[in-house]
Amino acid sequence: MPVSVVRFNLVEPDATPASLGARYRTAVEMAAYADDRGVTTVQTEEHHGAANNWLPSPFAFAGAVFGATRRIAVTVSAVIGPLHDPLRLAEDIAVLDLLGGGRLVTVAGIGYRPEEYAQFDVDWKRRGELQDELLETVLKAWTGEEFTYRGRTVRVTPRPFSDPHPLLLVGGSSRAAARRAARLGLPFFPSAHLPALEAYYKERLIEYGTEGWTMMPGAETPLLHIAEDPDRCWAEYGRHFLHEARTYASWQSGEIRSAVKSAATTVDELRAEGVYRILTPGQCVDLGLDSLVLHPLSGGMPLEEGWRSLRLFCESVLPRLT
Repeated sequence: MPVSVVRFNLVEPDATPASLGARYRTAVEMAAYADDRGVTTVQTEEHHGAANNWLPSPFAFAGAVFGATRRIAVTVSAVIGPLHDPLRLAEDIAVLDLLGGGRLVTVAGIGYRPEEYAQFDVDWKRRGELQDELLETVLKAWTGEEFTYRGRTVRVTPRPFSDPHPLLLVGGSSRAAARRAARLGLPFFPSAHLPALEAYYKERLIEYGTEGWTMMPGAETPLLHIAEDPDRCWAEYGRHFLHEARTYASWQSGEIRSAVKSAATTVDELRAEGVYRILTPGQCVDLGLDSLVLHPLSGGMPLEEGWRSLRLFCESVLPRLT
């Protein structure tokens, strides 16, 4: 059975408080619906100061999802580690791990937007050093024991539900990220299909004498929307996918490698690329992928169209997968 993921970044250009509140509540309702029908994971993420209202607080959203669901995992992919106070982040994740009974998965990255660091008055040039401190601190904090932090003795409570600690992966597309994961004995989450980087990580595990594993996107990781008539759907809603693709493109410099990488400037170009795909239920089943990522509210998609996509996925795709 393939892994099934429903992704939410809750983008809505030109939103009003009322419309964005409705979008947030709908996403939680969608998560509950997906949970009841056997979807594996809800995936969410973190960005700050985006004009299109990209979700800045993934852990608050995760808490709402846990309150509405019983089985589904929530993956935060990724939290921008250096923008967070390490002790507060350890507390927040511990509480969510308790609420979700171990269903929270956190991927810790360092981000790729200097303007987000400027917003929080965090030194962009120190991001690697700050990420090291954050990861080392949360691992100590989750023991529940006293430890030294910035020259003082601290203790973080409560202890998480998961033993030895909540699932924490190091994300990134650089050798520095792979070394960091290996040194700490943490799993590695490359931000794209990067087999050479995975091999480098495994070599560093041997060097450091640690243990770990890789969760890497496949060579083909399209973002999916399900519709009975893809041509009509592209014509009516393709602009929402293009908005998100162009937003990503504006953020990513040449050295940034991501599973969401598009050079499209028109809806037709985006459709031809295949990064975003609108498929019939049968076409989705025929993909034969190990992981299916549904993006029902992409780029400010109307809520009713998002529901149509999710229902088709859960009722006409998932039952046909083996």
